[in-house]
Amino acid sequence: MIRKLAKNECLPMSLLLSADPSEKLVREYTNRGDCYVYEIDGEIIGIIVLISTRPKTVEIVNLAIKENFQNHGFGKQLIHYAIQNAKDVGYHTMEIGTGSIGTKQLMLYQRCGFRMVSIDRDFFVRHYETPIIIDGMQLRDMVRLSQEL
Repeated sequence: MIRKLAKNECLPMSLLLSADPSEKLVREYTNRGDCYVYEIDGEIIGIIVLISTRPKTVEIVNLAIKENFQNHGFGKQLIHYAIQNAKDVGYHTMEIGTGSIGTKQLMLYQRCGFRMVSIDRDFFVRHYETPIIIDGMQLRDMVRLSQEL
């Protein structure tokens, strides 16, 4: 079941931090955005956070699935839910940014209809105090993707 997280509910912070290691940034965008959780038998196994960035444009700023539930289609279901919800509300464009060395994420987003539009060079160097290392390599650049709804 996917549902909107109520503003008075506790954020599943450890899940959010698995996708974005900056608690400061996570708290900033979750305060501005809408959080939707995927629950199975009352357990939150996934989350997606959406913020309105410009008129008729919404951005996925966090998508996380608990590790033992990954690769079972739950992330894809959350994305499709977010796309349908955005269409229903009247958004025309959905955007997402992800690390340039996160190949699984890039493939997932492209399978869901997103197309690469730009690279924000050194995004993760400018916005994160601690270097993010993935497979022994420092994450520097953000790949921006978009799709028309």
